[in-house]
Amino acid sequence: MTKFSIGLIYSLAVFIGTKQFIGEPQNTSPNPPDLTITRFSGPDITPSPACLAVAPTGEVFVGVDMMGSLGKDPGKGRILKLIDKDNDGKMDEHIEFATVDNPRGIIVQGSRVFVLHTTFSKESGKASGMALVVFEDKDGDGKADGPPQPLIENLSNTKYIQERGTDHATNGIRMGIDGWIYIAVGDFGFHNATDRSGKKLTMLGGGIVRVRPDGTEMEIFTHGTRNVYDVAIDPYMNIFTRENTNDGGGWNVRFSHHIQSGEYGYPVLFQHFTDEILPALADLGGGSGTGALYMAEPSWPEKYNNVPMMADWGRSMLYIHRVTPDGPTFTQKDEDFLELPQITDLDVDGSGRLFLSAWDGAGYSGSPDKGYVIRAVPNNWTYKAFPNLATAPVEELAGLLKSASAVARLNASQELIARGGKQGMSAALEIASDAQLPLFARVAGIYTYAQAAGADGIPALTSLTKDASVREHALRALADRKGILKDVSTEPFLEGLKDPSPRVQAAAIIGLGRLGRIETANALLQTKVPASFIAPVKDVEGPHATPNAAIVLPHLAVRALVGLHAVDAAVAGINGENSTLALWALRYMHDQKAVDGLMNAYTVSKNEQLKRQIIITLARLYKKEDTYDASWWWGTRPDSHGPYYKGVTWEASPAIEKFLKTASLKTSPGKAFFRDLDARNRMDIAAFAPEKKVIAAPVKEPKVDLEKIKSKKGQVGKSSIEDVLLAINKLKGDPARGKVLFTNQGCVACHSIKKGEVMKGPFMGQIGSIMNREQIAESILKPNASISQGFATVMITAKGNKSYMGFVTEETSARVVMRDISGEVFTVKTADILTRKEMKTSMMPTGLANALSYEELASLVSFLAQQKK
Repeated sequence: MTKFSIGLIYSLAVFIGTKQFIGEPQNTSPNPPDLTITRFSGPDITPSPACLAVAPTGEVFVGVDMMGSLGKDPGKGRILKLIDKDNDGKMDEHIEFATVDNPRGIIVQGSRVFVLHTTFSKESGKASGMALVVFEDKDGDGKADGPPQPLIENLSNTKYIQERGTDHATNGIRMGIDGWIYIAVGDFGFHNATDRSGKKLTMLGGGIVRVRPDGTEMEIFTHGTRNVYDVAIDPYMNIFTRENTNDGGGWNVRFSHHIQSGEYGYPVLFQHFTDEILPALADLGGGSGTGALYMAEPSWPEKYNNVPMMADWGRSMLYIHRVTPDGPTFTQKDEDFLELPQITDLDVDGSGRLFLSAWDGAGYSGSPDKGYVIRAVPNNWTYKAFPNLATAPVEELAGLLKSASAVARLNASQELIARGGKQGMSAALEIASDAQLPLFARVAGIYTYAQAAGADGIPALTSLTKDASVREHALRALADRKGILKDVSTEPFLEGLKDPSPRVQAAAIIGLGRLGRIETANALLQTKVPASFIAPVKDVEGPHATPNAAIVLPHLAVRALVGLHAVDAAVAGINGENSTLALWALRYMHDQKAVDGLMNAYTVSKNEQLKRQIIITLARLYKKEDTYDASWWWGTRPDSHGPYYKGVTWEASPAIEKFLKTASLKTSPGKAFFRDLDARNRMDIAAFAPEKKVIAAPVKEPKVDLEKIKSKKGQVGKSSIEDVLLAINKLKGDPARGKVLFTNQGCVACHSIKKGEVMKGPFMGQIGSIMNREQIAESILKPNASISQGFATVMITAKGNKSYMGFVTEETSARVVMRDISGEVFTVKTADILTRKEMKTSMMPTGLANALSYEELASLVSFLAQQKK
């Protein structure tokens, strides 16, 4: 879901902000007392602000989105340009810059404004996909000169945007100092996204994609996230995200460091195959990550500077994550920073003004009466005009490239590149080579020079790899553009593998994977695998959100080997000292040569442990992920068993099955081992089916008569919602009594509290970390105010003249499990489904609290408010 999708965070009603910023500057607790916060614009100008970006000179571009995550009707979005002429923190002028639907991300670069948004067919009026486009305002009148130029089209799953809205679609965009536009992709993924060069790309699931500003060279950067909404990029090209919560399925909000080519595991690897993924740096419980920014501005106090700032829409909080280097990655410590109701996005200008947007209860489809933008600056802040880059001489731009301001460096870099010419290139290279300058300036110089010089810059960048201070970034810049890699030597990268710095080693490994030279595979196979490379034991969830710096380098080496398709080298390594890494890489090589090599290695090996690992690898290769055609999506609570979501057999499967059956007849490792292996990998080989056992009849949950419950009239049923909310705000309630009411009022029919319980409707085990007491109460009293994503009533008709109505509690590629309002469970084969329709009403009936007294409702609310991670 997008940031406005409460299903991500188990919410059941529109979030009502607990703080309003009105008029004059104020520093109301709990916000930092050393910040001055002013209301910049209100809902009369910027209702439903989905995203924003700020020009270095301070003009704020706001994406107004009157469709939200569920709306499906076009013509309700626009990009507004807001201007503060006297720099007092309040908007003085606004201009409609452009009209677009569902704006989800904005970048401002000079006269160009990049926008990611949903597209619609003029003929049908239906969503046709998502696109990254660029507008231009050459005459400076504040309005786009004409239609936008598409950079990437089809950048999401059209089928599900049409059916659901832009909820798990493609989201925020941000540019790094390396000049790439990084795009946060939700787990709708995309099929046949097409860039300006005609290159097509398909991605199953979520991650980060990047593209050049001219719309070429589109490529996948990382994969395996849920619904990441935005990225924060530091001056050294470290990328951080704060993701969205799965509904009770084990994937909470997490803070992640994204390393190029990394696999993060959602949804099929993060529970039972965690040895194969890059884990998150922290599991943060329930929530809904939205906008992100790496703050690196000298006008900000040190304690708030050089940190990722990550918005959480569900928690109405802007967080600071203090990151500490840990080998090639980081550890982190998060802390509350600034409270804002349903915060959606943030950005900073060249003078250090931080702008933030609040959805403020605008609902799933937007509201003309909700939403605003604020400005936050340090108390001692003074306005400093940002220079006009278009008229600045090269010497001034070079000076800005050395500035302590990340905003200044990025914009000066892009201006130098746009101008071209040897003078700018020479200035950038001089900065890159100056050992007396701060590292952030040298890094900006390296990436600016690499972009401006192209293939001509290879010799100088190669020379810079000899400088230990910037070796990591010189290697990254050398391998950054695939179009010129034929002229790049592998030698600096092979040397980098032996560097004492794990960050340099990581850059060397990634670079070798990008260079594509198969002869370097043996060097990659030398990467050591740590003792922490251990698969979770049967039916135990692995450590998918525990930092593991030691696993990063072998993980990257495996990704590089797979990218090289180094089958021969991996097979040759099976019986050598690097067998662990070789077998790890072979898990993903669905190639007959890989299968034959594994079988031959098993036959000649005398090492029983190695033979066991070969069997495990062959079992993994028995199936592969089906080709993704965007005709399906796994939903908000997907089947996360793994290792594939839609596993299918392939041409080598019969040979693998025959081999495994033969091996299973031997006394070691035994039939039980093969049964477990079959279940783990979902091979569905009949010979390994579990032994039939007498299964005790399942304990039937008591049927709940919700109609009877809601027909009773008590104090709540006789009062207005407003009076009820006012009353329970004054009552503490008894959580122990509330626990009993949770059962007696029928809540157990649709909700579970504990992670180990059968998952039903929206999970209540973390609701207290997401909603306050008033919000919980309103969700009970007004269940149809906004339906939790993934838990709308679903109507299915199936073969045999059967029909089912309920909400989906489990879904795999083969079946759908539903629960109706009485708690009865139905399983429907996917192949039998004729029609499937999502209704517009909640499964939760209105009036379930009617029979309660104010004190009883307060007790139920207090019990739910205690449900936290």
